[in-house]
Amino acid sequence: MSNLTSTDFLKTASQTAEYFGFRSIDTLKKDKACRNCERNLKDNSSANDRKTDSLFGLLTGGATAFCEAKLHGLKGPVLFYTHEQVPRTGESAFSFHIFNVEKSISEAILIHTIKALMDDLGYHKNFIRINSLGDRDSSTRYTRELTNYLKKRLDLMPPTARELMKEHPINSLLHLLEKEHELGYKSPNPMEYLSDQSRKHFREIIEYLDMSDTSYEIDPKMIGHQDCYSEAMFSVELPEDSYPEDEAPITVRGGRYDHFIKSKTDLKTNAAGAVVVLKNSKAPQRSPRIKLDNPSTYVVQLGFGPKVRSLMLIDTLRKANISVLQDLANDSLSDQLRTAEASGVKHTIIIGQKEFVEDTVILRDMHARNQEHIPIDQVVRRLKRSAAVKA
Repeated sequence: MSNLTSTDFLKTASQTAEYFGFRSIDTLKKDKACRNCERNLKDNSSANDRKTDSLFGLLTGGATAFCEAKLHGLKGPVLFYTHEQVPRTGESAFSFHIFNVEKSISEAILIHTIKALMDDLGYHKNFIRINSLGDRDSSTRYTRELTNYLKKRLDLMPPTARELMKEHPINSLLHLLEKEHELGYKSPNPMEYLSDQSRKHFREIIEYLDMSDTSYEIDPKMIGHQDCYSEAMFSVELPEDSYPEDEAPITVRGGRYDHFIKSKTDLKTNAAGAVVVLKNSKAPQRSPRIKLDNPSTYVVQLGFGPKVRSLMLIDTLRKANISVLQDLANDSLSDQLRTAEASGVKHTIIIGQKEFVEDTVILRDMHARNQEHIPIDQVVRRLKRSAAVKA
């Protein structure tokens, strides 16, 4: 896909993001709740603070964008995307962000959306590299063990790594890993120090990867800055034999940046995101326009398993060119049903725990006011048949 232009990249990314429930930040900030919001949230982060994401500040910049657009005026989960330029190189970048969602469905939505994007762009062979840094308790325990490990080996450390110990042991470790130093690779595994809650959080993400038949590799040496990342970090990797260039034509990295949000802004919430960069490209002067179909179906879910099953079903419907609406990060059944009713869709698909276990869905005709249980593998055929009858 070396002929992929920045415009095509951004257009495809926008369409994929919209399908999975993300909205352009320019669209969201026009919402009445944002325009009428009188509360100003302060973003106290400096340029150097934002660089702790190792993504040129494009990930942590989501906090600035959230505050400036007054997206805190919106209730519930907020999913948005932005088009940006990579500082200095001018390369085209596309960022996904999910706010106000503490649970692991955030990472699942991000990974699945990006997997779909990679497929749409033609990069069919890829795998997920992932690690967990845990919450504050996990980080404290891990940092204590890492400090002991490095202090006992100061005489073996390069001068720069020793100096970085004065800032934070993780900064020293990041330098050792960057230089491919043996001490870095033999350092303690952060996953061995996860709290029970963080262990559960990461286990759910792995369950999603297994359920969706996603290729992945758990990499305990995938480490992020202590002032930025928490819980899961991930990247999307392309096999080296899948591209002729010296570097991958596209890079993807993401994770949860709760630590940054809570220490550098007035926001007391949760945030996760990912940044996709088209290498050796030049960002267009203006964002490309996209055309979206009017969705005829709303997918409603309740529970972790049903959320993952819904995510997979939504992808199946996407491939069948059936437009849908959903709010996968929402845990309220009544909220979802209310939104489905207000959206004017023809059908609502409901997946609860019973349907998840039985591989079925509830297909509700919103116009005829009736519903039935059907096998999940019949959903596409039934929706297409309904559309044909309507036409």
